[in-house]
Amino acid sequence: MNSQPQTRKVAVVGGTRGIGAAVTSTFVRAGHDVLLTGRNVPQVVLEKFRTEAAREGQRVEALALDAAAPDSAERLAGAASSLLGGLDVLCLNAGIFPNKPLAELTYADVREVFAVNVESQMLAVAACLPLLWESAAGRVVLTSSITGPVTGFPGWSHYGASKAAQLGFMRTAALELAPFGITVNAVAPGNVATEGLDGMGEEYLAQMTATIPLGRLARPQEIADAVEFLAGERASFITGQVVTVDGGQTLPESPEAVLPVTGAGG
Repeated sequence: MNSQPQTRKVAVVGGTRGIGAAVTSTFVRAGHDVLLTGRNVPQVVLEKFRTEAAREGQRVEALALDAAAPDSAERLAGAASSLLGGLDVLCLNAGIFPNKPLAELTYADVREVFAVNVESQMLAVAACLPLLWESAAGRVVLTSSITGPVTGFPGWSHYGASKAAQLGFMRTAALELAPFGITVNAVAPGNVATEGLDGMGEEYLAQMTATIPLGRLARPQEIADAVEFLAGERASFITGQVVTVDGGQTLPESPEAVLPVTGAGG
């Protein structure tokens, strides 16, 4: 595989808040040309990212995009071509995670989650392939979750199903695109301290934190660091894989629950 150019062209779908904002900021601060998308991208948000630019002439552009809209994939590819002049890295972070008991789910509920979390990502990759084929080292990185692929949580059955489907797509895409030197991987965060947890309540957050062996929620930057790694040259021989960043939350049991604690002499 060819070495990556020092400056890369990166698209971050769902790049304005939470994990997505951390991903956008990470690539901007590294000096790459970045196109970020969101349902709406306030000018003040775009200007904030532009102040983080690491070099003269660096391009930091924005596209207002509803990921579930029928034309979103074509608009994304068109914007990457016209605003960045190509595409090397496609980060797919847009997603929704509504909570609803299984007994209350409707057709519309399920369709909405799958449209954003699965279908939009499949179509985005397909639409951007002509650009990624032209890259010296194309990268696709999806933001997944521990919910669905690894574990389950009550009230998130439709969300968990969508994330499991997302990883099925990721693995198949990795096989299809490997002959072209394009890698496809995913990052699966556990619970992350983002705006999405606002309103959950202190008691709920305390219970959530108690399930994490490292004793705290993940920081958005820690997820972004994993995305940056998978998009970089050091991950050039990694494809079809999931990097779980959850502080040990999905480990089956703590070591103390499995083995007795002994002294140095065993």
